[in-house]
Amino acid sequence: MALTFHVDIVSAEEEIFSGTAEMLFAPASMGEVGIMARHAPFMSPLKPGEVRIKLKNGEEQNVYVSGGLLEVQPHVVTVLADTAIRAKDLDEAAAIEAKERAEKALHDKQADIDYALAEAELAEAVAQLHAIQRMKKRAGR
Repeated sequence: MALTFHVDIVSAEEEIFSGTAEMLFAPASMGEVGIMARHAPFMSPLKPGEVRIKLKNGEEQNVYVSGGLLEVQPHVVTVLADTAIRAKDLDEAAAIEAKERAEKALHDKQADIDYALAEAELAEAVAQLHAIQRMKKRAGR
């Protein structure tokens, strides 16, 4: 029998997930991390990307986060996300539009823009598109 732990994923707007998991993968600032029960405690900032939760029954839940904080305790993992959206609820057309808008802003040398903000928006749009592509690939299995 596999060991499990409790996972909570919350944003400022709502609780996205609360349940038991066998494993969790998250886009930590230093790279993707995999968490299992009894993992050593740590905290890490999150970058935009997909949090994947492997449930006890073998199913997987996927949540896109725009950033936030990951807190790991031996029996509880908490994701405090700036924004969290269930992967199945992501809007591909809106993500493509946001990506194109950010790329245009970065390439427009005449515009008076906040380059750091444009780069952050581009990173978020690309992360959303990657989450959508991975979800489509898994659905096609």
